[in-house]
Amino acid sequence: MPTHKTSFQFISEPGDVNFGGKVHGGTVMKWIDQAAYTCARTWAESYCVTVYVGGIRFYKPIGIGEVIKIDSQVIYTGSSSIHIMVEVYSRNFEQKKFEKKTHCIIIFVAVDEKGNPKKVKPWIPKTDQEKKLQEYALKLKTLREEIHEEMRPFFNE
Repeated sequence: MPTHKTSFQFISEPGDVNFGGKVHGGTVMKWIDQAAYTCARTWAESYCVTVYVGGIRFYKPIGIGEVIKIDSQVIYTGSSSIHIMVEVYSRNFEQKKFEKKTHCIIIFVAVDEKGNPKKVKPWIPKTDQEKKLQEYALKLKTLREEIHEEMRPFFNE
């Protein structure tokens, strides 16, 4: 049975550096996408495509040579969509505790061989925390729909 959580750990490398001597934001975004995709694909048990990335928040920079931990988890499912929350942490080797550095929500859609949306099994929250995360995902979904409707006159659809 697929799990609704995925966690990666690795060390940031010199090739991840930006001009300020820290890990490049684009590199962190790539890590987020990889962790979230793994979580979504595991849940869907099929290929998934990214349809939305939002709410990315960089709290603090990540240093080169730090231990990186990326936690991703399903927080809501639609008929074919999988909403994933991703949190990025890091620590120096001398530290015992990880410190939260980045947060993001990514939505994937499971697709079949022809690229058409494919049904996913529903995710049912069990703990109070999981129920709060699902409420959060639904609130964000409503906000996105409201913004989309408000911006419709500016887009050629």
